[in-house]
Amino acid sequence: MKDFETSIFNELAIYKKQKMDAGEEMIDLSIGSPDLSPPKSVMEELSTYVKDPTLFKYSLEGTDELLDTISSYYKLRYNVELEADNEVLMVMGSQDGLVHLPVVLANPGDIILVPDPGYTAYAAGISMAGATPYPMPLLQENNYLPDLTLIPEDVRLKAKMMILNYPGNPIPAVATKEFFEEVVHFARQNDIVVLHDFAYSELYFDRKPISFLSVPGAKEVGIEFNSLSKSFNMAGCRIGYVTGNSEVIEGLNRLKSNLDYGVFLPIQKAAIAALNDSSSFSDDLRATYKKRRDILVEGLQSLGWKIDVPQASMFIWAKVPSPYTSTEFAYQLMDQTGIVTTPGIAFGKYGEGYLRISLVQQEAVLQKAMLKLKESGIFQR
Repeated sequence: MKDFETSIFNELAIYKKQKMDAGEEMIDLSIGSPDLSPPKSVMEELSTYVKDPTLFKYSLEGTDELLDTISSYYKLRYNVELEADNEVLMVMGSQDGLVHLPVVLANPGDIILVPDPGYTAYAAGISMAGATPYPMPLLQENNYLPDLTLIPEDVRLKAKMMILNYPGNPIPAVATKEFFEEVVHFARQNDIVVLHDFAYSELYFDRKPISFLSVPGAKEVGIEFNSLSKSFNMAGCRIGYVTGNSEVIEGLNRLKSNLDYGVFLPIQKAAIAALNDSSSFSDDLRATYKKRRDILVEGLQSLGWKIDVPQASMFIWAKVPSPYTSTEFAYQLMDQTGIVTTPGIAFGKYGEGYLRISLVQQEAVLQKAMLKLKESGIFQR
C-alpha cells in the first residue's frame, strides 16, 4: 500500500477546497474529465434500454453486437482488420484494462518500459504486478518520442512490456508511422509486448493520429486500448476496449473473468450507438476543443508565456518559467490567480519543469482565467 499513498492530485484538491471554503473563486484546469455531453443518440439509447427489466443481469463480457461494432469501427476509422471473437475485448474503461495487464504479462522483478512523463495509472499497474518500471524519457528535442536506442541491453533482456501513449497524457504529442515501425522492430527483436494507450484518438486538431495496429506487424507484438470516455464524453459509463494480439487479449480476458462481471448491458447498447454515430458529433467536439486550445495558447503567449501548440489531446504542456519548480509554480498560480493546474513532476521525473493545463472548461471560463492571469502580473516581474 506504500505505492498508493496520497498523490499530488489529492494534495491539489485539498488545497483547492481550502481556498474555496475561504470564499475564493477557483478555476480548475487540472483534471482531464470531459465537461461536455455525449451524442444525443447515446443518451436516448441508454434511457431506452435501462427500462428493459431483462437487462439487469450480469453481462459477464462484451456482447457479440458490441465486439462486432468495435471491429467494424476499427476497419472504418483505421483500416485495421480485427477478428471480433478473439482480437477484441471489452473492459470497464481503458484504465481498468491497462492497469491489470502488467499482472498478466510480468512477474515480480521483470521490467516494464514506461514513458516519462506518463499517465499515473501506468505506475499503479506496474506496482500491482511487482514489476520494475524503466523510464523512457520523453524530451522536446526528440518530439516527445522515446529514443529506443538508449535502452541498455540488460534492460531489454528483462523487459516484458513497453507502454506508449499517442496522442498523449500529459504530453499532447502525436506519434509518426516511422516511430511505430521502429517500435514493432524493437519489440520483435526483444520479445516485448507493446501496450498502446489510444484514449485520445478522436481529439486531434490537424492530422488524424495513427493507430498502432495500422502499422504492419503491430498485431503480432502488441495491443491497443481505447475508451469511449474522451471520444464520446462517456467517462462515467466506464466502458472501453482493447484490440490486437489474440494471445495477450486471451490472458487479460482470463484475469478479468476472475475480477468482475462485465459492464451493464444498457451501457453496452449506448456504446454501440456511439461507435455507430454518423452525425457531426466528432467534428464538432474537435472544433470545440480547438477553440479552447486557441484561447489558452493565444492568451498565454500574449502574456509572454511561450507555449507549444498541442497537436491533439485535451491538454497543454507548458514550460514553467524560471526559477520555479513545477509544484512551486502550480501553487503560485492557485494563490495569485485561482487557476488550478497539475505540476509535471506528478507524471514522472522528466515532467519536472512543466505544467499540464486541461481544456475542460467552457470558453468563457478560459477567457476569465486569462484575464485573472493578466491582472495578477505574474509574468511582469
